[in-house]
Formats: sequence, structure tokens, C-alpha cells
Amino acid sequence: MDNALSPADELVILDRELAQLDARRSHLLARRAWLLSVLYAPVAPVAPSRRVAETAPRGAQNVLLTLGGVLLAVAAMAFTLVSWGRMGIGGRAAVLAVVTAGALAAPVFLLRRALVSTAEAVASLGLLLMVLDAYAVHRVALPEVDAVGYAAVASAVLAALWAAYGAGFGGLRLPLPAAVVAGQLPLPLGTLAADLGALPVCWALLVTAAADVVVALRAGPAARVRVVACVAAGVTGGSAVLVAGWLSVVRGGAEPAGLLLVAAGLALYGAWRAPAAAAWAAVAWAAVAGLVAVAGGGGLVREAVPGTWAVPAYALVAVAVCAVAVRGGVPRGVGRGLVGASAGAQGLAVAWALPQVAAALVGVRPGVGWPVVAVVVAVAGALVTVRSVPARCGALALAWVAAVSLPEAMALPDAVTPVARLVVTAGFLALAVRPSVPALRLPVGPGAREVLGDAAGAGALLGGVLAAVGAWGTDYAAVAVMGVLGGLFTGAAVLCGGRRRAVAACAAVAAVTGLVAAAAGAAGLPAHLTGVALLAVPVATAAVGAGLRRHAVAVPVELAGAAAGALAAGLAAPRPAFLALVLALCGVVAAATAVRPERRPAAGYAATALFVAATWVRLAASGVSAPEAYTLPVTVPALVVGVLRRRRDPEASSWTAYGPGLAASLVPSLAAAWGDAGWPRPLLLGLVALAVTLAGARLRLQAPLLLGGAVLGLVALHELAPYVAQAVGALPRWTPPALAGLLLLAVGATYEQRLRDARRLRDSVGRMH
Repeated sequence: MDNALSPADELVILDRELAQLDARRSHLLARRAWLLSVLYAPVAPVAPSRRVAETAPRGAQNVLLTLGGVLLAVAAMAFTLVSWGRMGIGGRAAVLAVVTAGALAAPVFLLRRALVSTAEAVASLGLLLMVLDAYAVHRVALPEVDAVGYAAVASAVLAALWAAYGAGFGGLRLPLPAAVVAGQLPLPLGTLAADLGALPVCWALLVTAAADVVVALRAGPAARVRVVACVAAGVTGGSAVLVAGWLSVVRGGAEPAGLLLVAAGLALYGAWRAPAAAAWAAVAWAAVAGLVAVAGGGGLVREAVPGTWAVPAYALVAVAVCAVAVRGGVPRGVGRGLVGASAGAQGLAVAWALPQVAAALVGVRPGVGWPVVAVVVAVAGALVTVRSVPARCGALALAWVAAVSLPEAMALPDAVTPVARLVVTAGFLALAVRPSVPALRLPVGPGAREVLGDAAGAGALLGGVLAAVGAWGTDYAAVAVMGVLGGLFTGAAVLCGGRRRAVAACAAVAAVTGLVAAAAGAAGLPAHLTGVALLAVPVATAAVGAGLRRHAVAVPVELAGAAAGALAAGLAAPRPAFLALVLALCGVVAAATAVRPERRPAAGYAATALFVAATWVRLAASGVSAPEAYTLPVTVPALVVGVLRRRRDPEASSWTAYGPGLAASLVPSLAAAWGDAGWPRPLLLGLVALAVTLAGARLRLQAPLLLGGAVLGLVALHELAPYVAQAVGALPRWTPPALAGLLLLAVGATYEQRLRDARRLRDSVGRMH
């Protein structure tokens, strides 16, 4: 009892323990509340995982019905036009009439049973059979009637019958559009039958197009009819415009131009009356109206100007169309379409000028005339007035065209032309270095100047190419021009920044390559020795890349040098021994580049490939015809090394371990098998590829599986291709499509019936309580 606590100390201990009990009780109560919320929370139903269907049931049904109808239509046409059999003419017509009546009456019963898609397919077949009936009537009862005139009358009758049929059965969507299509033929065919000439046929097409426009504007809710009428108006009106435009260009005169202006008014009326919901239609029709107005107005103006200034006359009318578009009161969509048409017409004028400029640039004379330069300069000046970056770039491009075509327009001597093009190249390079010319009034912002600088750099590149091509005929002139170009682009690479610096550096490498080739040509070296001389370029670019190291220009410069190496190999290709030498030297350059850590992977692989290629070329030059004797000694050690690596590193890819060894044998053997007319090599290669494929599948290795399977498939294709070609055409012509069409139509109808029953059952269950 001597160790008993005092009442005060014991009270402190009890208070502390009670506080701990209260804290523990609060924690347990909170845990209990959370467990109750989890235990009695509503559980959301978990949807069973199932594979997502790639096509909806209705889509599959429509595909079946469509394919069935198409196949039956093909079979019917083949039966009618090709394979009548032994029936007489009357029997043929009777069979077609009975089948047609059944096909047209069947949709009535199908619509009552709510089989709408099947009814649509059968009705489409009935419409086709009506066309065949018309053909049969001509053959049976009216063989002496002119075919074109009969076709005009028959198409009018069919259009009326189809329109009545579609109006009587509102559930069918095809007859009314088919009536619109048939209505395109009566007037043009009637005019052709009367032999009135090309221009009356154009007027008949234009009147038909006007009727289509009326139908499109008054179609109401029948969107399908409106679309078909718009397309038909475009086809018929477009045909009239094309023929009248051709007559206006070839024959001239006011009549074709007047028809074009009437067509432009019709298209403008359609654009003006287009509904607000179809703004794209207003733009499209207005664009057509603008182009046709330019064609018609230009045809009229052309009669009053010399022939060489015809295209500037069309450009003038295009400016007038643009002036109409920007005036007040013109709807926005119509104005946009007219402006686009005006721009397109001016683009066509420039396109007319560019081929003549291109012909002059390649040395064809006589070339550019002053009307061409006038068109280009006028369009460039118009673009300058537009304060937008694309317009300024277009103006710069046209200024380049005018500058490079001036020597031809001024009839300067040939020796002056490369100098003039070098001046153009230098000027555009200066603009690429400092793309800020106050006269161009560029929009504020570095982005605009960057775009203009890129455009100027592109012009400099093209100018340099033209200067080099123009001077290449003379060795010493080529040496001088390529030297100047090399200096210009080297200076630009030093002064420019960003991507233009890399492009200029690559252009400098290309110019130096041309300089070496031109110097070799001046020295009288043959092509294969020129290829050897060109190896100085990749050596120099490799040295420059080593000096620049991780600079952004280093990679483009070295790639340009690699392209020069490829050119060297191409020049040495006619002499296999020198080709092997060039490939080996390129391999040495790549191996030296692989010493650098940042280039080691890519350059190492390239060096290996080049050395292997040099070896193969050397073997081919020595007359080796059996590659397996040289590939197998490489393949076996490579596969052994791959097995050892996979044992040490199970995560290593099969492509890294086994890909090189397998490809070293399979690919050359495959190339030899495709050129081998015998059977032992393809058989042995196929067996080896089969074994490799099975091994890859058994061991679950991707490289053997894919390589072996690809080689096996190519060998099989090489062996079986002649037999597959013989099997084509063994079956009758129209019997298989007919049987397949009937089967698909029946399956589609059954599919639609099952879908309807399923929807009905779902609705019935849904109404239950």
C-alpha cells in the first residue's frame, strides 16, 4: 500500500484513459457508419461484356437487299440483251411484261406487311424491267422507228409513269428520283433525232436544266428529289456549258457566248433562291454562275481584241464579276461564290501563262510573249493589294515567274539568261535572309515574315535550279554557275536562321555536288570515274558534321552528303567493279561517322549494309549465280549468336537476335527463286520457309513467324499464279449473279421480317405492367 498513488495522481490517470476511450469510440462509430453506407448502397447493374457489333442489323439488311437487287438487275440485263434463249420475239415480250407486272405489284403487298426495304428493292427491279420492256416494244412492234427518236419518246413516257407510280405509293423513295433522271433525256434526244446541230442540243440541255432547277426549288420536304434534281441540273447544264464553251473557243461568235450568259443567269437565279439552310448550295451555284459568266463575257470581249490578248480579256471579265460580287445587296453566299469564281478565272489565266513560261525556262523558243508577262504582273499586283499572308506569298510567286520570264520576253541572248537567273536567285535569297520589305506592306508579326521568308527561299531554290539547268550544256559555264550558287547558298546558310538555314545548307551541298560533277565533265572523266570523284562530297560533309557536332544543321548537311554518295553509286552502277568500290568507300565514310557517339547506331547499321552490298556486288560481278553458298556461312553463325544472346537476355527482341541471320538467307534466295524457271529452288525455299514459320509459331517468336510466312506466301503465289489465272471464267456468265441475287434478296426480306417481329415483341413487352 506504500506504492499506492495519491488521489490526485490517480484522477489524472483516469481522466487520460477516459479521453483515450472517447477517441477510440468516435473512430469506431465513424467506421461503423461508413460500413453501413457501403453495405446498403444501391448497386448499379453490371452490363455483361460482349463484343461490339461492327454493323447494325438494319445496315446488314440493307446491304443484303441492295446486293440482291443489283445482282438480279445484272442477270435481267444479261438475259434480255444477250441470252434470250430459243423464245420467239412475242414470247420474249410476254415474259418481260409478266415479270414487270409482278415486280411492280409486289411492293403493294410488301408495304402492307411493313417490309419497306424489301418493297424498295423489288420496286427498283420493276423500274429496270420497264426499261427493258421499252426496248422489247421497239424490237417487237416498232423496229422501223428511229432509235434515237423512240428513246426520246420512251424516256418521256417512263418519266411520267414513274412519277405517277411514286406519287401513288408514297412509301417508296426511288420512283420519283428515277422519274427526274428519266426526264433529262426527252428534249436532248429529240433535238438529236431532228439533227438540228450542236447549239440547239445545248439549248435543249439548258431548258432541261432550268426545269430541274424549278423542281429542286419546289420539291418541298422531298429532300431526295431535291438532291437528284440539283445533280441532274448540274449534269445537263454542265454539258450544255461545256459544249457551248468549246464552240465559243473554237468557232467564236456571239451565239455560244449568249448561251453561256443565259446559263450563268440560270445558275445565279438558283443561287439567289437557295434556302438559307443550304448556304453551301448558294456558294456552289454562285461559283458556277461566275465561271460561266466569265466564259460568256470573255467570249464576247474576245471578238474585239487581237487573238494574242484573248486571255487578258477573260481576266478583265473576271475582275468585273468580282466587282459585282462586292457591291451592296448581294447575299453573302452568292458574293462568296462569285468572288471564288473570279479568283478561279484569274488562276486559270495564270495557268495559261505558266506553261509558256515553263517552255521558255527549259529553252524552247519562241516562248514567253508580252501578254503572258502582262497577265502575270497584273494578277501579282492585284494580290499585293490584299493584306493577307497567303496573298502576299502568291504575289511573290508570280513576281518570281515574271522575273525569270523577262529574258525570254525581251529576246535576250542565251548567254545572258543564266546570269539573269542568278540575279533573281540572289535577290530572293536576300529576301529570305531579311523578309521585311516596306513596299510589300506586310502585316505586323514575326509569323508573317517567317512565311514570306520561306516563300522567298523556295523561289531562290527554284531560281538556282533553273540557272544550273540552263548552264549545264556548257562545261565551263556549268562550273562557273555551280560555283556561284554554292557561294550564294553557303552565305545564306550562315546568315539565315531556323529551317531556312538547314535548307540553304543542303542547297549548298547540292551546288558543290554539281560543281564536282561539272568539273569532272570538263576534265573529260567517264561516268563511273565521275561517281568516284563525287565521293569527295560525303567525305567533306562528314567532316563538316563532325565539326558542327550537335548543331541543328549537322544532320541535314550529312544527309545531303549521303544523297551525293547515292548519286555516285548510281553513276558507277554500269560498271559493277567500280560500283563495289564506291559502296565500300561509302561504307568507310559511314564507319568513320559511327565513331561519333551521337551517330553510332544509324551510321553503324549503314556501314554494315554498305559493306554487305559491296560484297554482293563484287560477287555478282564475279559471276556468282547460287547465293545460298555465300549466305548460309553467314546465316548459321548469325543464328548461333542470336541464340546465345537470347539465353543471356531473354527480353531481347527476336528481330534483333534472329532477323539479320534469317533475312541474309531468305531474301536473296527469294529473289533468285522468282527469277528461276525450275522447281527445285522454289520447293526447297518453300520447305525452309515453312519450317521457319512453324518454329516461330511454336516458340512464339515474331521474326521467324513473319519472315518465314512472308517468304512462304510469296513462293506459293509465284507457283500458283498461272493456275489461278486459268480458273477465272470457268462458270457461266449471268447464272451465278442471278442465283446469288435471289438468295440475297430472300435473306434480306427474311432479315427484315425478323427485325420487324423483334420490334413488335419488344413493344408488346414494354406495354406490360
